[in-house]
Amino acid sequence: MKLHEMKYNEGARKATKRLGRGPGSGQGKTAGKGHKGQNARSGGGVAIGFEGGQTPLYKRIPKRGFTNFSRVEYAVINVAQLNVFENGTEVTPELLKATGIVKKQLDGIKVLGDGELTKKLTVKCNKVSKSAQEAIEKAGGKVEVL
Repeated sequence: MKLHEMKYNEGARKATKRLGRGPGSGQGKTAGKGHKGQNARSGGGVAIGFEGGQTPLYKRIPKRGFTNFSRVEYAVINVAQLNVFENGTEVTPELLKATGIVKKQLDGIKVLGDGELTKKLTVKCNKVSKSAQEAIEKAGGKVEVL
């Protein structure tokens, strides 16, 4: 079989409905919309979610909670995850993203103190916990808060 010999399967391609093309077409005059009424008008129809005047579902169901629009969300890593780097490495948010330790940078990076650090590193991050800072400095490294 060659490309120019290929055919669509029977019934795979249906002709579009040609509206308003005379009485013989079966879809002439009112073009399948019937006579008058909201749906027959240009731009007619009801809004999404409109239920004929009945209180719509999205207003009937209970609402709970609160979304803080000024929330700051950090990508979190533990000091144990920093052991993959060589001694003397400057660990930046870009490096963490490039190595795959952090998937999304979000609003910044926070280092937590879970686990042990055996390498001497310079860690640049947006936030750091006290225990993480102590662990990094105990290993001979230093922390720079961006």
